[in-house]
Amino acid sequence: MKKASMMCGMAIVAALTFSSCATIFGGTRYTFVVNSHPGDAKLVITNKKGREVFSGNTPATVRLKSGAGYFSPARYTVKFTKPGYEEFTMPIHFKLNGWYFGNILIGGAVGMLVVDPLTGGMWKVGNADKQIYKTLKPQAGTEPSLTIIDVEHVDGAMKERLVKIN
Repeated sequence: MKKASMMCGMAIVAALTFSSCATIFGGTRYTFVVNSHPGDAKLVITNKKGREVFSGNTPATVRLKSGAGYFSPARYTVKFTKPGYEEFTMPIHFKLNGWYFGNILIGGAVGMLVVDPLTGGMWKVGNADKQIYKTLKPQAGTEPSLTIIDVEHVDGAMKERLVKIN
């Protein structure tokens, strides 16, 4: 009797461990490399509830969870800010992981209905989306400019600081 219940317990543990294809092969967290031009921009990442999950400056490496609850994919908003440049926001969306359907072939109902949905393993992000690079646009009127002024129209204090070139 004890041997049968022990075998049953081992079978349950094996089913829970080996029947969650997406969690095993895809993972539940993804690493993103975030950078900008110009560098050292303020970077804030919030989840779909609006909670801040990361704050720092570019360049940055951030690890984000793919799930946001039972059968719910994570969604994040990445915001870049830098004085003199326009603010830029972009989303990060997760989509269904193909490995999730591996549970059907292996016969893992536990993996399909419990493990992968709870861990977030059923969601993934594309490889191209793991590299986030943004060129920030200068704000209107903040671009460098050159103004030529006739020496006859310069005040006395400014004339004292002038340096003759030729």
